[in-house]
Amino acid sequence: MTPLMEFRNVSKEYKTGERTFYALKDASFTIEAGEMVVILGPSGAGKSTLLNLLGGMDSASSGSILFEGEDLTSYSDNQLTQYRAKNVGVVFQFYNLIPTLTAYENVALMKDLEGGKSFAGKKKDADQEEHMNPAEALAAVGLAEHMHQFPSQLSGGEQQRTSIARAIAKNPKLLLCDEPTGALDTETGREVLCLLQRMSREKKRTVIMVTHNSFFADIADKVIRVKNGGIREVTLNDHPKDADEVSW
Repeated sequence: MTPLMEFRNVSKEYKTGERTFYALKDASFTIEAGEMVVILGPSGAGKSTLLNLLGGMDSASSGSILFEGEDLTSYSDNQLTQYRAKNVGVVFQFYNLIPTLTAYENVALMKDLEGGKSFAGKKKDADQEEHMNPAEALAAVGLAEHMHQFPSQLSGGEQQRTSIARAIAKNPKLLLCDEPTGALDTETGREVLCLLQRMSREKKRTVIMVTHNSFFADIADKVIRVKNGGIREVTLNDHPKDADEVSW
């Protein structure tokens, strides 16, 4: 079976004068549909570079990045834009909500920008028909009763759940999470981890989480350890822990 995502000897390099710096070098791994994947490593290891390449937000210097068997490195800018709009949802460490919009409006605005109006004038395909409306997305993350509140009226955990609702509203095949609990206390962070794990286990979403927290490796189906711009190891968890068991 074709993996959802595959990296084949992928490198990302930057040149400063005559010097070449590798943010990522010769990375190879696969990600299966429905897996919960943790990309683990210290600051500066190459985690964010990996996330940006997975999301089509950056391009590789060499190697191949395959999504459902298609090579993203051969895509035009327009094709990459459509790839991101249709297949990728992103959750950031800081919630990036618009303070003058309600939770419902924040989700609706991003859904229109990424999954609706960007395709204006085109006939919707079958995948687009499956998009959740903002109320459904907020209900999925337990915020049905808070959808008409502004970010300032929500706790940190509720704001992060709003950002997750915003990311899942278009039913992305890849849910990319960049340190999603970094701005939260331990208990609220655990609630967010439980939600992401349920998204993977029950909704069969592919969740990819970047973190420096080694405790999170216990809840993943697959752990990709990154160090100094290289893949140190890729391991599988036969029996991942439930997220509510994790302490840090």
